[in-house]
Amino acid sequence: MKTKPVLCPERLRHVPRQFSWIDQRLVRDRHLKGRTPRALALYLFLCTVADAQGASYYSDATTGSMLSFSPEELWAARAELVAAGLIAHRSPFYQVLSLEPRAAASAAQPPEARIGEARSIGEILRLMMKAP
Repeated sequence: MKTKPVLCPERLRHVPRQFSWIDQRLVRDRHLKGRTPRALALYLFLCTVADAQGASYYSDATTGSMLSFSPEELWAARAELVAAGLIAHRSPFYQVLSLEPRAAASAAQPPEARIGEARSIGEILRLMMKAP
Protein backbone atom coordinates (compact mmCIF):
# COMPACT_ATOMS: atom_id res chain seq x y z
CA MET A 1 0.00 0.00 0.00
CA LYS A 2 1.39 3.38 -1.00
CA THR A 3 1.94 6.01 1.65
CA LYS A 4 0.48 9.38 0.79
CA PRO A 5 2.82 12.31 1.31
CA VAL A 6 1.89 14.96 3.86
CA LEU A 7 2.18 18.13 1.83
CA CYS A 8 1.85 20.62 4.66
CA PRO A 9 2.66 18.98 8.02
CA GLU A 10 2.17 22.20 9.97
CA ARG A 11 -1.47 22.22 8.83
CA LEU A 12 -2.52 18.63 9.61
CA ARG A 13 -6.25 18.42 10.10
CA HIS A 14 -7.62 17.27 13.45
CA VAL A 15 -11.15 16.51 14.51
CA PRO A 16 -12.40 19.87 15.75
CA ARG A 17 -14.23 20.24 19.05
CA GLN A 18 -17.32 21.49 17.24
CA PHE A 19 -17.39 18.48 14.85
CA SER A 20 -17.75 19.49 11.22
CA TRP A 21 -16.03 16.97 8.98
CA ILE A 22 -17.65 15.73 5.78
CA ASP A 23 -18.30 11.99 5.49
CA GLN A 24 -16.33 10.29 2.68
CA ARG A 25 -19.34 8.08 1.96
CA LEU A 26 -20.86 11.06 0.14
CA VAL A 27 -18.51 10.18 -2.71
CA ARG A 28 -17.95 6.47 -2.14
CA ASP A 29 -21.68 5.62 -1.94
CA ARG A 30 -22.56 8.11 -4.70
CA HIS A 31 -24.83 10.33 -2.59
CA LEU A 32 -23.55 13.33 -4.57
CA LYS A 33 -24.53 11.91 -7.93
CA GLY A 34 -27.24 13.96 -9.59
CA ARG A 35 -27.24 16.75 -6.98
CA THR A 36 -27.34 20.33 -8.21
CA PRO A 37 -24.53 22.72 -7.30
CA ARG A 38 -26.91 24.69 -5.07
CA ALA A 39 -27.96 21.58 -3.17
CA LEU A 40 -24.29 20.66 -2.69
CA ALA A 41 -23.49 24.16 -1.44
CA LEU A 42 -26.37 24.00 1.04
CA TYR A 43 -25.26 20.55 2.21
CA LEU A 44 -21.69 21.76 2.75
CA PHE A 45 -22.97 24.79 4.66
CA LEU A 46 -25.20 22.64 6.88
CA CYS A 47 -22.38 20.16 7.57
CA THR A 48 -20.14 23.05 8.51
CA VAL A 49 -22.55 24.71 10.94
CA ALA A 50 -24.09 21.54 12.41
CA ASP A 51 -23.32 20.22 15.86
CA ALA A 52 -22.24 16.62 16.58
CA GLN A 53 -25.85 15.42 16.12
CA GLY A 54 -26.09 17.15 12.75
CA ALA A 55 -28.48 19.82 14.05
CA SER A 56 -28.43 23.50 13.19
CA TYR A 57 -30.90 26.32 13.24
CA TYR A 58 -29.69 29.06 10.96
CA SER A 59 -32.65 31.03 9.64
CA ASP A 60 -33.56 30.88 5.97
CA ALA A 61 -32.63 34.55 5.65
CA THR A 62 -29.15 33.99 7.10
CA THR A 63 -28.57 30.77 5.16
CA GLY A 64 -29.74 32.36 1.90
CA SER A 65 -27.57 35.40 2.52
CA MET A 66 -24.47 33.32 3.32
CA LEU A 67 -24.94 31.26 0.14
CA SER A 68 -26.23 34.12 -2.07
CA PHE A 69 -29.46 32.18 -2.71
CA SER A 70 -32.84 33.69 -3.37
CA PRO A 71 -35.65 32.27 -1.19
CA GLU A 72 -36.76 30.13 -4.15
CA GLU A 73 -33.24 28.78 -4.71
CA LEU A 74 -32.91 27.90 -1.03
CA TRP A 75 -36.29 26.17 -1.04
CA ALA A 76 -35.38 24.13 -4.14
CA ALA A 77 -31.96 23.10 -2.77
CA ARG A 78 -33.49 22.14 0.57
CA ALA A 79 -36.27 20.14 -1.11
CA GLU A 80 -33.68 18.28 -3.18
CA LEU A 81 -31.63 17.34 -0.11
CA VAL A 82 -34.72 16.26 1.83
CA ALA A 83 -35.90 14.11 -1.11
CA ALA A 84 -32.42 12.54 -1.33
CA GLY A 85 -32.55 11.66 2.37
CA LEU A 86 -29.49 13.75 3.17
CA ILE A 87 -31.17 16.25 5.51
CA ALA A 88 -34.32 16.71 7.53
CA HIS A 89 -35.95 20.10 7.91
CA ARG A 90 -38.67 21.49 10.12
CA SER A 91 -38.44 25.27 10.18
CA PRO A 92 -36.27 26.68 11.60
CA PHE A 93 -34.31 23.48 12.31
CA TYR A 94 -32.13 21.41 10.01
CA GLN A 95 -30.55 18.04 10.66
CA VAL A 96 -27.82 16.55 8.52
CA LEU A 97 -28.75 12.86 8.47
CA SER A 98 -26.45 9.88 8.73
CA LEU A 99 -25.54 8.49 5.35
CA GLU A 100 -27.25 5.27 4.47
CA PRO A 101 -25.77 3.08 1.75
CA ARG A 102 -27.41 3.75 -1.63
CA ALA A 103 -29.01 0.29 -1.68
CA ALA A 104 -30.73 0.89 1.66
CA ALA A 105 -31.82 4.38 0.63
CA SER A 106 -33.24 3.20 -2.70
CA ALA A 107 -34.96 0.19 -1.13
CA ALA A 108 -37.00 2.64 0.95
CA GLN A 109 -38.29 4.28 -2.24
CA PRO A 110 -41.27 2.86 -4.09
CA PRO A 111 -40.02 0.50 -6.83
CA GLU A 112 -41.40 2.65 -9.64
CA ALA A 113 -39.26 5.59 -8.42
CA ARG A 114 -36.01 3.63 -8.75
CA ILE A 115 -35.35 4.19 -12.46
CA GLY A 116 -32.01 2.95 -13.75
CA GLU A 117 -31.17 0.83 -10.70
CA ALA A 118 -30.72 -2.93 -10.46
CA ARG A 119 -33.84 -4.84 -9.41
CA SER A 120 -34.61 -8.37 -8.38
CA ILE A 121 -36.61 -10.66 -10.68
CA GLY A 122 -39.39 -10.75 -8.07
CA GLU A 123 -39.56 -6.96 -7.99
CA ILE A 124 -39.72 -6.78 -11.80
CA LEU A 125 -42.54 -9.33 -11.88
CA ARG A 126 -44.48 -7.48 -9.16
CA LEU A 127 -44.15 -4.24 -11.15
CA MET A 128 -45.29 -5.97 -14.34
CA MET A 129 -48.36 -7.40 -12.62
CA LYS A 130 -49.32 -3.93 -11.32
CA ALA A 131 -49.01 -2.33 -14.76
CA PRO A 132 -52.35 -1.41 -16.45
